[in-house]
Amino acid sequence: MLNAENDFPATPDRVIPPIDGETTVTDGESTIELPPIPAEFAGDRVAAWSEPLIIDTYLPVEPEDYPAFLENRVYQGSSGKVYPLPFHERIEQEKRPYAWDAIHLENEWVRLVILPQLGGRIHIGYDKVADYDFFYRNNVIKPALVGLAGPWISGGVEFNWPQHHRPGTFLPTDWEIEREADGAITVWCSDHDPMNRMKGMHGIRLRPDSSVVEARVRLYNRTDATQTFLWWANVAAAVNDDYQSFFPTDVEFVADHAKRAVATFPAVDGHYYGVDYPAQVTADRPDGDRLDWYRNIPVPTSYMVVATQDDFFGGYDHGLEAGFVYWADHTVAPGKKQWTWGNAEFGWAWDRNLTDGDGPYVELMAGAFTDNQPDFSFIAPGETKTFSQFWYPITRIGAAHQASRDAAVRLDVIAADDTTTTVVIGVAATRVVAGATIELTDAGGRVVFTATADLAPSQAYRHELPLDGGYRPSELTLIVRDGDTVLVTWTPRDPAEDAVAPAPATEPADPASIASIDELFYTGQYLDQYRHATRAPEPYWEEALRRDPGDVRCNVALAARRERAGRHTDAEAHLRTAIDRLLARVPNPADGEAHYRLGISLVHQGRDAEAKDYLAKATWNDAWRVPAGHALARLHARAGDLTASRDALLELLRHNPEHLQANALLALTLRGSGAVADANRVLADQLARDPLDQWTRHLAGLELSTDAPTLLDVALEYAETGHTNTALELLTAAATASTDTALGQVQVAPLAHYHRARLLDAAGRTAEAAAARQDARAADARHCLPSRLADVAALEAALTADGTDARAAALLGSWYYDKKRYTDAITVWQAAAEHAPDAATAALVHRNLGIAAYNVQRDPAAALDHFHTAVVHAPHDAKLLYEYDQLLARTGATPADRLDRLEAHRQLAGRRDDLTVVHAGLLTAVDRPGEARELMLGRVFQPWEGGEGQVLLAWQNACTALAEQALADGDPAGALEHVHAAITPPQSLGEARHPLANSADLHWLLGEALLATGDEDGARTAWTAAAHATGDFIDMSTRRFSEQTLFSIRALERLGDHSAAVTLVDEFDAYLTELAATPARVDYFATSLPAMLLFHDDPQSVHDTYVHTLRTKLGELTASSAASAASAATPHRQ
Repeated sequence: MLNAENDFPATPDRVIPPIDGETTVTDGESTIELPPIPAEFAGDRVAAWSEPLIIDTYLPVEPEDYPAFLENRVYQGSSGKVYPLPFHERIEQEKRPYAWDAIHLENEWVRLVILPQLGGRIHIGYDKVADYDFFYRNNVIKPALVGLAGPWISGGVEFNWPQHHRPGTFLPTDWEIEREADGAITVWCSDHDPMNRMKGMHGIRLRPDSSVVEARVRLYNRTDATQTFLWWANVAAAVNDDYQSFFPTDVEFVADHAKRAVATFPAVDGHYYGVDYPAQVTADRPDGDRLDWYRNIPVPTSYMVVATQDDFFGGYDHGLEAGFVYWADHTVAPGKKQWTWGNAEFGWAWDRNLTDGDGPYVELMAGAFTDNQPDFSFIAPGETKTFSQFWYPITRIGAAHQASRDAAVRLDVIAADDTTTTVVIGVAATRVVAGATIELTDAGGRVVFTATADLAPSQAYRHELPLDGGYRPSELTLIVRDGDTVLVTWTPRDPAEDAVAPAPATEPADPASIASIDELFYTGQYLDQYRHATRAPEPYWEEALRRDPGDVRCNVALAARRERAGRHTDAEAHLRTAIDRLLARVPNPADGEAHYRLGISLVHQGRDAEAKDYLAKATWNDAWRVPAGHALARLHARAGDLTASRDALLELLRHNPEHLQANALLALTLRGSGAVADANRVLADQLARDPLDQWTRHLAGLELSTDAPTLLDVALEYAETGHTNTALELLTAAATASTDTALGQVQVAPLAHYHRARLLDAAGRTAEAAAARQDARAADARHCLPSRLADVAALEAALTADGTDARAAALLGSWYYDKKRYTDAITVWQAAAEHAPDAATAALVHRNLGIAAYNVQRDPAAALDHFHTAVVHAPHDAKLLYEYDQLLARTGATPADRLDRLEAHRQLAGRRDDLTVVHAGLLTAVDRPGEARELMLGRVFQPWEGGEGQVLLAWQNACTALAEQALADGDPAGALEHVHAAITPPQSLGEARHPLANSADLHWLLGEALLATGDEDGARTAWTAAAHATGDFIDMSTRRFSEQTLFSIRALERLGDHSAAVTLVDEFDAYLTELAATPARVDYFATSLPAMLLFHDDPQSVHDTYVHTLRTKLGELTASSAASAASAATPHRQ
């Protein structure tokens, strides 16, 4: 990636550099050793330099070669699609020293380390005064399968955009160090997001006189379409029983993801995430119901502030008397969130997956233009969103009650009686303040206490004093001044009376049930804006158009979706319908969106002359003046009319002077007109605003990014403005740079060559175009997936030129499929299969066709044929083996047949966690649980977030089968050993049982084993635990009843409590009756749907099978119990 002021050579992304002459596996404890400040910067009040940092690292394993079509994946409450990114499924088991590019930033008070290769995250935030890492320091880079595309690491500060978690969190950014005249330094990190190609840039800034860490953020939409985004700065803080997260004192309610649940705060007055918080309050734990203490939260839990008038929050370790404050203007940055894995075995297992020895952490996330996850805002074409977020360390004062950018304060007021009040004042400043005034006033403004104190980041003020009279906290005000400047002021709030909780979010009604067209439009917009994973917006807009075919908003909304999917003629039809309605009575509509979008659609269809008129009309409307003006300027430039292009650019820059592409094109246009000095001034101004805009850098002759997808973006900027030769040069550069593509990045070499071919054909250079297409077919296409509409145009042009081009067809099919153009995808994949030049291409397209046959065409037989063909072409591919097995499981193959297939490829099956879990499950199913147990003990598993429980279930099934076998063989001691192994699984499984998961079956079986040993008391204790187990946690959601209920019934029978057993049977039966009558629906508020990732089974069929299975087992149990009771009541003859 591009780096400026780099005093050390950048490390190639996939290379682990030698340490002490050789690359070795690291054993033992890992510690990051920070280098000293180089001599040349030793006297600087703020020092910044680049120097690789050696960190023991577990690198991700190379992703598989197949596209991941995760259409129904739910991630953080919204769509978890990863396309076009490759999906990582495995992390290396051993750590090795790795030299990460690092930018070091330090002043008198704090030291920071920024890692540009990992999304530009802050990895270390160190309070030099307190000798305390106010951001969690992870001494290893140990990714777990938590991120959108797989690998994700804990620690420091991750900057998440345009969705959560950052799609490029494990990808490199470009960076530059900016040195300001007053000594302040900003380290800028920038990239183009890998999905929509928007530009995000954050600058980490330190000033000489302050302990404040500022993140200066610039988000730019460089596309032609309105996009949605969110921004969450994800701060990790090391936690223990003494750690408290603090929020403004007016926070009374917090919400879960998508606001599906709301809880009181800080003390929860009911259930949250299935936990009964009031039940945790005891004499020894009086604050057990409070969410602000990590120690009280047993399960993975998110909570986000619903409303506050304050601008701060943070965290504080009361044992170490140190913490941090976050501050940002809440009108722009309202988001305040805490997340934890939970203070129990389940969460601790995830802590171990993410670090070797640095322990648990919480995430204290700060959102801008968002207050929830998911909660997306709009960003218009060419729009720049700018804001700042601030953090600083604090010591000695405790959890802050109020804070500004200058200082944080705490004011404890304890009224002993009507005559005496004890007050404790705490003040922590972010800079040196000599002779600060600290003042307390009463409700009438009378000063009741004043003091003068020297404040500094190294010198907090804390003072306890008595006041005459009985004061309520809200009758006192604390004011801290530096001369006449108020640094911070705080008046405690009285507790709110009768506060009304906001209503949780609800699932939208089906389209036909919604009365008004207005609500239909906004429901669809909401689903589109929030990127809902399992509900599409189109049915709502289509229902509205069924009622009123001319509705402007719904036609425009549908057109936008069609355009996004490359259905240009469909989009045009909707837009012309909308415009007809708009112009029915007036020639000048109030909104220019329909005209703008029609102009863009016509451009994509190659109808530039028509497009100009519609774009020009769109500029009449202020909201669309800038995007339409930019599109017009491009068309004029492409036509060679530099004067018209310049005029359009100057006009739009009058309204949006920060438009990156317009400024770059203006410079290019001025240069083409001979006004070189003017062009250079435009470039200089632009670089001062954004030193990492790559088009501007190229025009200025500066070093470019080495990120191939970004180079492709810049090449297309030139192509769209008629600068073919420069575009061709940059396309060649992008293809060349692809040989060093970072692990996990999209490979673009074939795309770059197809773009070259399209431009060459347009220029009449047909022989060169044919050669470029041959280069595309010869380039490395692993992890290559098109994402831009321009990519699609290039691929469609390639197929027009050569219908036998299997590579172009395979790539185009993947894009079609991602955009749900399933028929088009199947058509081009079939062509690719027919003309596949090699086994790898044949395997890939037949695999894709198999997925489409099962999920779209609902043809399992065809799916089996395609997967069989794919496996024939790639017999040593572990992923194909797994996917084929999952298809076989759905199409009637027996466990024995599936097991035979896996055992014929035992070494291949051992390459993947999921195949190993399947293998173990099949061994248990054919009565070979001992082999299953040994198979699982021989592997360290790596679960993925949202899919927890699968490894544990396979282990538990093997252990319980072994226990039952031991009991049948008269070996109760062996049975006990196996049951205990199921209850306390080995850490090598990578996961632990969720605290809400029901283990009645294990406790019932434990009772049976204990009884067999003669321990009747122990057996009754175990059965009692089974009998009292209620609810369950399955597929990341709580259930009232489950299969575990059957074991609670058995346990009650064992305990002789037949009445309770009958009652539970009746309750379970009623639940099943209710469940059977409830139509199957995918949970609207699901945060994970692990069963719907690869093959999509009919929800109603799955639901009916589940109910039938439980009802059958309940019937068998009650029949068995009745038979046992009858046998006990019948006299036996001797």
